[in-house]
Amino acid sequence: MRIIGGSARGLQLAPVGAGDAEAHLRPTSDRVREAIFNLLINGGYGNPLAGARVLDLFAGTGALGLEALSRGAEYAAFVDDGAVARGLIKQNIALMRAGAQAEILRFDATKLPDNRGPGFTVAFLDPPYGKGLAEIALGRCLKGNWLAPGALVVWEEGSAPAYFPGLDRLDQRKYGDTVVTLLKVPE
Repeated sequence: MRIIGGSARGLQLAPVGAGDAEAHLRPTSDRVREAIFNLLINGGYGNPLAGARVLDLFAGTGALGLEALSRGAEYAAFVDDGAVARGLIKQNIALMRAGAQAEILRFDATKLPDNRGPGFTVAFLDPPYGKGLAEIALGRCLKGNWLAPGALVVWEEGSAPAYFPGLDRLDQRKYGDTVVTLLKVPE
């Protein structure tokens, strides 16, 4: 697993192997990650990563948030309640030398407390597939003021989600066994 583009392009991240089933780690493939960032940057949304505050929910290895930092995001918060995941995120932040721009939050993404800081402008959700966790986490993000008005949400799931709590669907694409849905928080 590596950073695909931007200032840290080619950086090898901490190895995970095929994933860690007990820790529910299923890293986004390089191919899908590249497709996601091509959609964000070339999809007619301007460059939502330039100066962005990124929220990486169900962060796992942190690859999505780190990719965003490499491509111009200002700050990334990585949310995961798993010890293995938080250890990998910490290693990957160190490998990228992004400690000043990154924070690891030890929360269950479905039980986030209210956000007391500024809202995030880009959010990534890559939950364990087929468990309905993203819907709960999105609802909690909206209720707890985690997402800024106009924020973009990138949701990875094993099948096309049918319900978007309070969000507008902009795009949806299938890459192998992954469906990527791009949503926007109303302004």
